[in-house]
This record gives sequence, structure tokens and C-alpha cells, in this order.
Amino acid sequence: MLIARSLGGFFEAAVVGAGISIAGSKRMGVFMWKPSNPEDLGTLGRLLAAGEITPLIDRSYPLSETPAALRYVDEGHARGKVIIAV
Repeated sequence: MLIARSLGGFFEAAVVGAGISIAGSKRMGVFMWKPSNPEDLGTLGRLLAAGEITPLIDRSYPLSETPAALRYVDEGHARGKVIIAV
């Protein structure tokens, strides 16, 4: 039951996000990235440590609060990336 609920939140986010992207001016989607090789991760770590790139994260929400995260973005409050932790 817990797994189904978690997956439901993910699928809800994907459907609502797609609807917002189609109907409005906001572009929403699911972004998951894993370096394809260890060198990529090392390069990313060095760039972050050197301050050459800086992630701009506005807020982070747990998966269970996905609808609230989508509302936050849709209402235009986000000033950086909004993260949904899985």
C-alpha cells in the first residue's frame, strides 16, 4: 500500500506537471541524472568545489508533498529549482 501511494504521487506529479506545461507558460518535468561514468562525477565535484557552478535550489519537498510543490511553482513563487525528494 505504501509503495502504491508513493508511486501515485510520482505519477500525479508527472500528469499534473505535463498539464501545467501544456496549458500554461511554465515548463515542468521530472529531472533525474546520474553520471554515466566516474570521470563526469569527478568533474562535477571539482566545478562545485571551485565555485564555478552553483545550484540554485529554492525549496525541497518530500514526495508526499508533490501537489504542494507543483502549486508553489505554478503560482510563480519559485526563484530557483524546486526539488522533490524521492
